[in-house]
Amino acid sequence: MTRIFIVGAILATAVAAPARAQDAAEKAFVDSVLSRMTLEEKAGQLNQLTGGSDENGPTLPDSILANIRAGRVGSLLGVHGARVTREAQRAAVEQSRMRIPLLLAHDVIHGFRTIFPVPIGEASSWDAALVERSARLAAIEATAHGLNWTYAPMVDIARDPRWGRIVEGSGEDPYLGAQLAAARVRGFQGSDLRAHNTMLATAKHFVAYGAAEGGRDYNVADISERTLHEIYLPPFHAAVQAGAGSVMASFNEIAGTPMHGHRGLLRGLLRDTWGFAGVLVSDWTGIMEMLRHGVAADTGAAAALAITSGVDIDMMSRFYIQQLPALVRAGALPQALVDDAVRNVLRAKYRLGLFQDPYRYSNQQRQDTLTLHREHRAFARDIARQSIVLLKNERGVLPLAKNLGTIAVVGPLATDARSALGNWSAAGRETDVVTMLDGIKAAVARNTRVLYAKGAVVQGTDTSGFAEALAAARNADVIVAVVGETQDMSAEARNRTSLDLPGTQQPLLERLHALGKPMVAVLTNGRPLAIPWLADSVPAILETWFLGVQAGPALADVLFGDYTPSGKLPVTFPRTVGQVPIYYNHKNTGRPPVESDHYTSKYLDVPWTPQYVFGHGLSYTSFSYSAPRLSRTTLRTSDSLVVEVTLTNTGQRAGTEVVQLYLRDHVGTSTRPVRALRGFRKIELPPGGSTTISFTLTPADFSVLDAQLKPVVEPGSFTIFVGGSSAATNQASFRIE
Repeated sequence: MTRIFIVGAILATAVAAPARAQDAAEKAFVDSVLSRMTLEEKAGQLNQLTGGSDENGPTLPDSILANIRAGRVGSLLGVHGARVTREAQRAAVEQSRMRIPLLLAHDVIHGFRTIFPVPIGEASSWDAALVERSARLAAIEATAHGLNWTYAPMVDIARDPRWGRIVEGSGEDPYLGAQLAAARVRGFQGSDLRAHNTMLATAKHFVAYGAAEGGRDYNVADISERTLHEIYLPPFHAAVQAGAGSVMASFNEIAGTPMHGHRGLLRGLLRDTWGFAGVLVSDWTGIMEMLRHGVAADTGAAAALAITSGVDIDMMSRFYIQQLPALVRAGALPQALVDDAVRNVLRAKYRLGLFQDPYRYSNQQRQDTLTLHREHRAFARDIARQSIVLLKNERGVLPLAKNLGTIAVVGPLATDARSALGNWSAAGRETDVVTMLDGIKAAVARNTRVLYAKGAVVQGTDTSGFAEALAAARNADVIVAVVGETQDMSAEARNRTSLDLPGTQQPLLERLHALGKPMVAVLTNGRPLAIPWLADSVPAILETWFLGVQAGPALADVLFGDYTPSGKLPVTFPRTVGQVPIYYNHKNTGRPPVESDHYTSKYLDVPWTPQYVFGHGLSYTSFSYSAPRLSRTTLRTSDSLVVEVTLTNTGQRAGTEVVQLYLRDHVGTSTRPVRALRGFRKIELPPGGSTTISFTLTPADFSVLDAQLKPVVEPGSFTIFVGGSSAATNQASFRIE
């Protein structure tokens, strides 16, 4: 039986009408609800609290239920599960005066119970359709557990690997970041928010959070306005254009203004210029933190500044519920500002279909059926292996034969199920994980021995396990060393001043290498690491990030050649932390580095070049590129350009290559990067196979921001580079006149 819920005198039914009529019905409904609310109930809709938890999962303390019944809560964070979310909605729609359903949010970042690779790992697939599918399956599981709102995708550009939250984003490039931001929004929200398996997506953290000084979380972001618009804003714009229903403000300040009080960027750019009409939510106590920033003297001032700037929902500060009614009654704050924020919240609930059926997401049968569904686990394995990057493979060490006599697996991360899940792993459980060691054991031939020794420690100075690891390695035909970071070394507030392998892992690797055995290093980590010795000494290196519940099978697929690696780095790997920040799309400077000239921009002690460039990634086969062919060599400012290149698989295996196109604008009224990504295609070819790939560049691809930060196309000379990384040398030139 379908239940219809009534708010006031308005029947909340789905509106089957053309878009204009539906918009009118939505407005009439929302305005009618708003007109019946008290100031306290309006403030309640803008108040977000978190639930409790015990050994069985999320709970609803009596104090939270009492606040819901009193109309003092509009959304909850971290409350999930069909039973508990149904209880929360019942308190809201059956036991409160206005009967307004709740938004139920959680950080569903890279899967809900079926955990996929961390976002920087998924970005290594360079596959927007794959990333969209990941978000779609995450939404299917999360909504089956009662959730209707996720705090993802994180679309922050990050050029500093010391920053712990680099693991949550798509790396350093605004073009790749924008493509994947839009893909994740589409995945979470689907084609119809009223469907029971879609949820509001949140583009976070607006904006320049990834530019935190010193790589320290929550720090200021001291960047130019041009850098803000060229580098940090494009992924947010892409998310908004894709229809993101929510945006989260960031903790940082820009040029003296904390983002939770930045009216120019929140109301001016985001809402007025871009037309964002969704919900703008604070980060955890972000409104309260304006007191510490020093721009608000008291709680009332902080609340007034935040809502005036455009922040709709106060997460956990409780300043809105405490201060807004009194501020309005005292004439210190226009009621219209509060009403506008409440409208945004009510519209989101309307568009999710919550007024029609607030229990649509709280379905125990769906929860039981869809949690860890076999299709989700199969996808987890596929996206995990597509996220692995082959950094080095000298002398064809990889792939390994499955019938080797003995394989020695060393390193504590080989059996670390918790780290395989990565950070922000929602409802993921260690018991769901197939570890790397178990994946290897399951893949080898029956008569192959797999010896395991922990060997080193990731944190600390303990070397007591070295002897066991060396003994296992001496008896092995090949050594597989799983090294890197634990998951709690990469995440929020997990910043590092060193990018070296932590603990005693490096000394153990050096001892193992001295044995002269074939050796494979498997990196599992949440940030680029500085690994110069590894890059120079170990013949084969795989970057796997944190791969999720199918880490073991995915690694085994690549190690033993059942899958040919195709991942590419979405971020530059430095040789040492002293090079940071280092990124591919840098400016040239007046004295670009030249080896033979001392007075150029370089270092005395290390090369200025990275260890591994942005876009780098090898394969078990090889590819060759033709020179790019251009549809014309002279363009007008309004013209588009077609670029064609022929890709050939010149190796003995089938393989997949990510074809990357970069553009250089040689002369402009403002300085330009040495090259900028403008397109990529993922192409699978059989041995000896060839295909022609076509890219169409439009005036938007050629444009620059003028002195007023408006996009313009300027005449001049340009070079196209096409290849398998940002170091591509196949090129062609053209002019715009």
